[in-house]
Amino acid sequence: DLTIEDHGSNEKIAYLPRKLTEDGSGPFGNERPGDLCYFKPWGNLAMYYADYRWDGLIRLGRFDGSFEPLRVRGKFPLRIERIR
Repeated sequence: DLTIEDHGSNEKIAYLPRKLTEDGSGPFGNERPGDLCYFKPWGNLAMYYADYRWDGLIRLGRFDGSFEPLRVRGKFPLRIERIR
């Protein structure tokens, strides 16, 4: 259970309880809104709802369907669960 909050004008971020491993990561292209990334320098999740380009990211995935709820300003609870 995390909290997402506004950061800049194009993303929401959530601070993780600990940093993730960077093994197997590398640069990627074709950035687009809807990407879910890990920001290596701070160790947080970044959820993009507008265009972006930034070094130091590991793309973890993309949102299926609409990511419009990310555009609502403010802080909100976020639950991440493992899919089995």
